[in-house]
Amino acid sequence: MPEPGSPAPWFEGVTQDGTTISLDDFRGKKLVLYFYPRDNTPGCTTQACNLRDHFDQLSEHDIHVVGVSDDDVASHERFADKYDLPFPLIADEDRSVLNSYGAYGQKNMYGRVIMGTKRTTFLIDVDGTVVHVFKRPKTGKHAEEILSKFNTGS
Repeated sequence: MPEPGSPAPWFEGVTQDGTTISLDDFRGKKLVLYFYPRDNTPGCTTQACNLRDHFDQLSEHDIHVVGVSDDDVASHERFADKYDLPFPLIADEDRSVLNSYGAYGQKNMYGRVIMGTKRTTFLIDVDGTVVHVFKRPKTGKHAEEILSKFNTGS
């Protein structure tokens, strides 16, 4: 898992509208790259809607948001449409992006150890450097966490 101060691993993926995006598209911009387990689950929906509800505030600070899970494009499209999400969701079905960021592996769920996506968020600065990692983001207050760590004064 990349640590603060290290270069963000390069990524590329297809979003809910069929567009291919990569880390290169965000050079010179602040990027929130957030990994979540599954579309339309309670925690993931809360997190996505929190980011949606604060999207204008994030945008005012030139902060861009990209979500990543191993759901397919069709699932992302339904999820984004249902909740009116204004940011791209990468369909990482082969888990290449998840693995390069260390966001897939063993995790504890209800007392059982399983393999899955670890809810993790990386804040990447304008130079492509990881500046903060949320290993357990607060789904209902995630935008506020992001704004405080990107030192926006909000």
